[in-house]
Amino acid sequence: MDQVREACGVFGVYAPGIDVAKLVFDGLFALQHRGQEAAGMAVSDGETITVVRDLGLVTSVFDARTLASLQGDLGLGHVRYSTSGPSNWANAQPVYRGDGRAGFALGHNGNLTNVSKLEAEAGMLPGILTSDSELVAELLAREFPPEGTEADADFEQGLCAVLPRLEGAFSLGVIDMTRLVAVRDPNGFRPLCLGQLPPATEGEPGGWVIASESPALDVVGASFVRELEPGEMVVIDADGPRSLFPFDKERIDPRLCIFEFVYFARPDTRLYGREVHAARRRMGEQLAEEAPADADLVIGVPDSGVPAAEGFAARSGITFGHGLVKNRYIGRTFIAPTQQDRIDGVRRKLNPLRESIAGRRLIVVDDSIVRGTTTRQMVKLLREAGAAEIHLRISSPPFRWPCFYGIDTPVREELLAARMEVGEIAGHLGADSVAYLSLEGLQSAIGVPDAGFCSACLTGKYPAPIADPCPH
Repeated sequence: MDQVREACGVFGVYAPGIDVAKLVFDGLFALQHRGQEAAGMAVSDGETITVVRDLGLVTSVFDARTLASLQGDLGLGHVRYSTSGPSNWANAQPVYRGDGRAGFALGHNGNLTNVSKLEAEAGMLPGILTSDSELVAELLAREFPPEGTEADADFEQGLCAVLPRLEGAFSLGVIDMTRLVAVRDPNGFRPLCLGQLPPATEGEPGGWVIASESPALDVVGASFVRELEPGEMVVIDADGPRSLFPFDKERIDPRLCIFEFVYFARPDTRLYGREVHAARRRMGEQLAEEAPADADLVIGVPDSGVPAAEGFAARSGITFGHGLVKNRYIGRTFIAPTQQDRIDGVRRKLNPLRESIAGRRLIVVDDSIVRGTTTRQMVKLLREAGAAEIHLRISSPPFRWPCFYGIDTPVREELLAARMEVGEIAGHLGADSVAYLSLEGLQSAIGVPDAGFCSACLTGKYPAPIADPCPH
């Protein structure tokens, strides 16, 4: 409940001899959870790049007729949340520029933190470009000679010139007429992986796929090859994939967003070689060790709190059950623009199972509390359904700091845990008790002790410079 907005999703395909639009559509559909405001696709047929993008879900932006018009064997897709720039058609991605032999299209997952500096260096007036993704495209376009170019190398040279100037979070997918390029920032804040399609014809090489999350590879029949390394640029063309590292070595510092494991990524995604669902279950087990409670039933807030609730029940020996039914056709309540909208949205989205709840002491497990508005309303629903006690257990530490790396969070003053101590939060939410998983417990549950994570939203320690005072 009451989570932050997710990042965006990027999906690209290079598959000679295959019309890729349907593959890109399926890949975006698998990544729909990462962005539900806008969707878009760019496809190259070797001579021109065609771009279709609009506000809405993947299934509302693309239909059979639209997909049939997107002919080509090289494609890039994007689903968006507006972490930078307003939610309008102009900010839907991929971004297109006509520079070079046939132009290029770019999709961005993340948030730049030195936008003002980049604008000043480029001589741009602040706010002329309405998103940091447009800014990256504009900087790249300026690397081409004014009259265009026939030199294939210019595209890669342009990227290698622009990328080191960027700060913050940026997992990028880019296509020109003949190439698919994937880039991960030096901290690797946002995930990005590489997969391979089976050959369409025996004896021919298979195509290649890039995706924000590994399940999108599964959906199109691609095998997982590996995650891109932080600071890596993979160029895919007729010779297959090759890697470049355009960033200074001292900038390479792996810091995958820890909330990818807590909430953002699909449960069937693999990150750092670990399946997310199993990690979330272990978070619940660890939470039961750190914050036990006497109760009759453990329930999870659907859907994100359920795996941790299962783990909590298994470790504590308290029965796991279902106490809330989710209307799966209702959008996420944290997107609602006003507090009253969010409160009203809870009743539309969740309904209690009264026979399971009445007279029982509940442990209610969720992944996080941000503003607390919808959590408070959910507790009220459970009280009205007859719950005798409500003990909230949160499978992550208190969310106290805003994110500047591609997650749309409220300002710090709106974050509940920044305004109140843990002991005060239970009374504010109307619960009998509230307890959070420790950061050490979270890291232990993820189970990758040598991996690097960004936990700035939990600790206030930001691993990459923040030149702009707030997300642009």
